[in-house]
Amino acid sequence: MKRLVSIAAPILLIAVLLGAWEAACRLYAIPSFILPPPSAVAIAARDNLGLLTSSAWNTLRIAIVAWIAASLIAGSIALAVSLHWVLENAVRPLAVILQATPIVAIAPLVNIWAGLDHPERGVIALAVVVAFFPIFSGTLSGLKSSDPDLERLFDLYGASRVQRLIRLRLPSAVPFMLEGHKVAAGLALVGTVVAEFVAGSGGAQGLAWRILEAEHRLQTAKMLAALLVLAVMAVVLYAGLQLAEQGILRRWRGR
Repeated sequence: MKRLVSIAAPILLIAVLLGAWEAACRLYAIPSFILPPPSAVAIAARDNLGLLTSSAWNTLRIAIVAWIAASLIAGSIALAVSLHWVLENAVRPLAVILQATPIVAIAPLVNIWAGLDHPERGVIALAVVVAFFPIFSGTLSGLKSSDPDLERLFDLYGASRVQRLIRLRLPSAVPFMLEGHKVAAGLALVGTVVAEFVAGSGGAQGLAWRILEAEHRLQTAKMLAALLVLAVMAVVLYAGLQLAEQGILRRWRGR
């Protein structure tokens, strides 16, 4: 019963909000180019389903590529700097600076470096920058979370840094790494959309381009339909990673 209520509660709330939105648009005769009712958004989503689906796949594909690249780069750097505190002190401030730098500030430079004829490369690079820090921070924090008693045991047996990393710290870091990757996946999607906006080119042909295209034509319902597709895609991506994380941790803790 409790599970049923937990599922029905958000659905009911969404239905109430959509009903209030529809009623307000009709009652106050709000122009559709300012705020279309949900029924108009649904019609726009239906009429442009093929185009929006194709653009959503382009955005998702770039986000996944950026997420994998960020995982490889951030994970490798975290593993390397965990071997010595000097490396960690040298790299961590740079990672924090990279995280704190607004993506829109460096996007023009990255687009120039990637080549104006290849906007997709710049979008991937910017999404990698956004997704880098959660994976790096989560992996590094996990590598430092091993049991102190086990650390002393490895000291007693004279284990090398590499042996300690592979046999003790990596297994301890798995939950932290999974959480970092889950957060980074959502950020990679956000970074991809923002980078597509900043690129200002139809070369990537993602959802951001569809939103810009609809904005220039005052097709507000189509803009909201694209946002709806983006929201659904983000929810499905997060739910999939959540299920994968639960399955991996269940097996990991069992072992």
